[in-house]
Amino acid sequence: MIESIPAGEQQISRRAIVNAPVAEIFALVASPHRHHELDGSGTVGANISGPERVQLGDTFSTHMKMFGIPYKTTSKITQFAENQIIEWQVGNVAKWRWEFREIDSSTTEVTETWDIRAAAGAKVIEKMMGKRNANGIEETLRRLQERYA
Repeated sequence: MIESIPAGEQQISRRAIVNAPVAEIFALVASPHRHHELDGSGTVGANISGPERVQLGDTFSTHMKMFGIPYKTTSKITQFAENQIIEWQVGNVAKWRWEFREIDSSTTEVTETWDIRAAAGAKVIEKMMGKRNANGIEETLRRLQERYA
């Protein structure tokens, strides 16, 4: 089950319970080279440059494709706490935050949030991309659950 979390204006947040140790899921998300394995939006490519495992302040670039149009994003890690949180900011537009809470040694609560509060034109971006990103987050979390089912 994917749970919608009230997150406020210009934020979309979803939560899921995943049957895997927190360290294993965290390691997957901390490796930008593996993000295409998780991506439920269909936009993240496998061609990534950056560290194998991110830390606070690191940057990574991702080849993306949306509506058949290829583009590239560069993200910077803005929050990082081992097995707890990873957040990156994509340019000056969006932050993607992953939060992890260990329930027990083999079960983790995972929350993914898209946050555009600091973006110029956030209301327009939210209208254009909000539903699409909500669906993408839900599918990403579903993939995580299925991966460890």
